[in-house]
Amino acid sequence: MSHRIRATAITLQTRTMRRAGPKPPRWPSYRGNSEFVGTSPSGQVTVYVDPSLGQAAALNAKDLVQDADRVVKANDDMFGTKGGAVSVIIFALDGRTDGTGGADHMGCDYTTGNAIEVCASFGRSDRVSALFEAELSECSMGGNLCGVSTGEALSRWCAAVIGKNALADFTTAPQWAQDGMPDFVNQTDPTDQNPDSTGCGMAFISWLLAKGYDLSKVAQTMVSLGDSGTLAQLYAKMTSDSAAKAWPAFQSDIQSLPNGVTSDDPFGEANT
Repeated sequence: MSHRIRATAITLQTRTMRRAGPKPPRWPSYRGNSEFVGTSPSGQVTVYVDPSLGQAAALNAKDLVQDADRVVKANDDMFGTKGGAVSVIIFALDGRTDGTGGADHMGCDYTTGNAIEVCASFGRSDRVSALFEAELSECSMGGNLCGVSTGEALSRWCAAVIGKNALADFTTAPQWAQDGMPDFVNQTDPTDQNPDSTGCGMAFISWLLAKGYDLSKVAQTMVSLGDSGTLAQLYAKMTSDSAAKAWPAFQSDIQSLPNGVTSDDPFGEANT
């Protein structure tokens, strides 16, 4: 099973890699030519590109080679663990070259999920770095939270913080609010492709951060709770309050937002 930041995956025509450099891994969906671009200074991140996309994609790849170690270090610090080596291919995911094709990988660890696909984003290499972090963060979850709503929300928050909010257009919390704010605090949705459950998680984490809790602590606690853990249980662990109080308290504060839920960080916006 792949764990993509967007819902659908594509398969491109198979071709043989003929460029010099390390042999690329088998990617989750990409089957085109993988041109080796470089390896980050630490040796931990190896980057490839679809050469048919030309210089704009090549620049995305070169920029990621230079930025990858910053992302890796921040991600390791976030989860309190040392990650493994990964490979990244930059191509037109869903035929898109503005980053909106998202990113994908397989398992949520550094063994089954270390071949990462990232959508090219011509002229916006910061979006490539943010998409890379979205998938890298899932590798650091150690097989936990894979393919569930809590893990998807956490990975998007990691991408927002480490990727400097370069993916603001991937917002889901406003959709959750428009759909009547279904309760995904007391239950975890067994999918990472539902904008309502992801959006609830985004808003809930925003709420915890606004209360002064650190995202790193949130991340490590969520991983410890595992796939079946709920946001209510996260609240109880973080606050030492009853899990039963999480949803009412969250809803009360949501209703008090002066502008409602207009982004994935509604409480952060309210405090700026």
